[in-house]
Amino acid sequence: MYNFDLSFYKNKKVLITGHTGFKGSWMCRALIGAGAKVTGYALKAPTDPSLFEMCGVADKMNSVEGDIRDLSHLKKVFDEVQPEIVIHMAAQPIVRDSYKDPVYTYETNVMGTVNICECVRQCSSVKSFVNVTTDKVYLNKEWNWGYRENEELNGFDPYSNSKSCSELVTSCYKNSFFGEDGCAAISTARAGNVIGGGDFANDRIIPDCIRAMQKQEEIIVRNPYSTRPYEFVMEPVYAYLMIAAAQYEDKKYASSYNVGPDEEDYINTGDLVTLFCDKWNEKNISDGFKASWKNVHDGGPHEANFLKLDHSKITSTFGWKPHWHIDKTMAAIIEWTDVWMNGGNIPAIMDKQIKDFIG
Repeated sequence: MYNFDLSFYKNKKVLITGHTGFKGSWMCRALIGAGAKVTGYALKAPTDPSLFEMCGVADKMNSVEGDIRDLSHLKKVFDEVQPEIVIHMAAQPIVRDSYKDPVYTYETNVMGTVNICECVRQCSSVKSFVNVTTDKVYLNKEWNWGYRENEELNGFDPYSNSKSCSELVTSCYKNSFFGEDGCAAISTARAGNVIGGGDFANDRIIPDCIRAMQKQEEIIVRNPYSTRPYEFVMEPVYAYLMIAAAQYEDKKYASSYNVGPDEEDYINTGDLVTLFCDKWNEKNISDGFKASWKNVHDGGPHEANFLKLDHSKITSTFGWKPHWHIDKTMAAIIEWTDVWMNGGNIPAIMDKQIKDFIG
């Protein structure tokens, strides 16, 4: 079993793309707490409100505004920073948005990957590179067992398919340019549906729930019977950092890994929202307004009904296993949201939850 501790990152130079996003903000908070020298490369925070702006990391890191499609700017940042570890999370991440603008989605998710791989190739300081993709890279056959890392990659919608392409680009670069000694170790990580405090994205179920609570409205659920691998945001963040650290120390760990919940935590969206409502009503954040939801299908584009990941590879390789079950995850979401809605200390609640998660 690989023995991982965040203290590994003390004084390590880490470059994160997409650091202004939801997962990126949590990762920056965890890395800065561990004493890492963090550089972020991303567009401005993608949501308003913005977790990145409220989580208290901007003045503790080198935050660079840049487009992953801009190879010359990205390479300039690599040349200046000389990172040891690179974690690539910059993406157009919303399925429905990919139908609205497929060209931008492919430019960002495919050519963005080409650009980051090219920068890693030309930067001799990089020892470890992790490309973050998604559970949706697999050809979804709607079967009731989990996809393994050797299954066919062919996402259905433009977002999912662009991430399948990102996997193939990474594999090509790995095979073509990183075989010799001294080159960076490269892995890809495919995580499930990430939930947690501070996600303000459009068209995601937990943010939709919270926006409904702010307006004291019934929650609208468009597909309550879809089953997804829901997991707390620190599950994949911790796994990405663990993989990057392990292959930094030993290239034998470089591979592709699924990061998903345990069997009992695969629930459908309706059950997830019911759990949200129960936890919300227990906390009574809305001064007596009771959370509830209704099923309203809006005739939107194709979405998979059933998606499951097999995480046995990362478990057998590292001894990794999910830290929190869905009930504890939802309690943490409600706790975080209560602090935010009451003007509390966001960096403090994030640090608390990171500490509680790591144990």
